[in-house]
Amino acid sequence: MLVVKNLTKSFTSHSGTIMALDNVSMTIETGQFASIIGKSGSGKSTLLSMLGALDVPTSGSIEVDDIDIATLSATKQTSYRAHKIGFVFQHYNLIPNLSALENVTLALEFGGMPARLRQERAEQLLRDVGLNDDEQRRRPSRLSGGQQQRVSIARALANRPAIILADEPTGNLDSETGKKIFDLLHSLSRSENTTILAVTHDMDIAGKTDKTFRLKDGKITT
Repeated sequence: MLVVKNLTKSFTSHSGTIMALDNVSMTIETGQFASIIGKSGSGKSTLLSMLGALDVPTSGSIEVDDIDIATLSATKQTSYRAHKIGFVFQHYNLIPNLSALENVTLALEFGGMPARLRQERAEQLLRDVGLNDDEQRRRPSRLSGGQQQRVSIARALANRPAIILADEPTGNLDSETGKKIFDLLHSLSRSENTTILAVTHDMDIAGKTDKTFRLKDGKITT
C-alpha cells in the first residue's frame, strides 16, 4: 500500500517561496491502477519524483508497505528505487545501442539477479508485453513507438517492483497504440498485483483507472 500524508515541497527563489506540493495526502491500495491529472506546473512531476525517491519532501511522509521512504538514508533510497520502483517514461529512455532484450537484462543486473537467470526472465517479460523473439533482438531505432514503450514497461517490471510510476506513458503514441499500452498496464496491475500510478493528460485513460487524483497548484482537488 502507498500512503502519502501531508506531503509538502517548497523551493526558494528570488521572488519568494514556491509551493510545488502543498499538503498532499493520498492512499493507493496494493494492485490498484491510479492516475494523476492536472495542468503543466500543477506539481505532477514533483510528486512522482518524491514517490520515486528521486527528491526529498520539505515535510510529510511517503509510506510504502509501512516504511517511510522520505526518512531513508541515501543508500537505502537507492536500494528502494532499484527494488521497489519501476519507472515508465514518455520518451521511453531506452539505451539506444542495446537491444530490447539487453535493455531489460541490464535492469535485472542492476537489481542483483544472478547472471544465469537474467536472460530467461528478460525474454519472458518481453513476451508478456507482446514482443516476439526477433523484435526482442532489435535495437530501439528498429522498433515502433508502441514497441519501445512495451520494452520500457518490461524493464520497469524486471525486478518485480511494488510500484510502477508512469510519466505520460502514452504521450508519444497515437490513440489506438496508447489504448493498447493502457490496457497492458491495467492487466499487469491485476496479474502482477503491482500498484501503478500514471501521470496523464488523456482523460479517456484517467476515467478508466481505479482512482483518479487531480492536482491543481500543488494541491489535490476533488
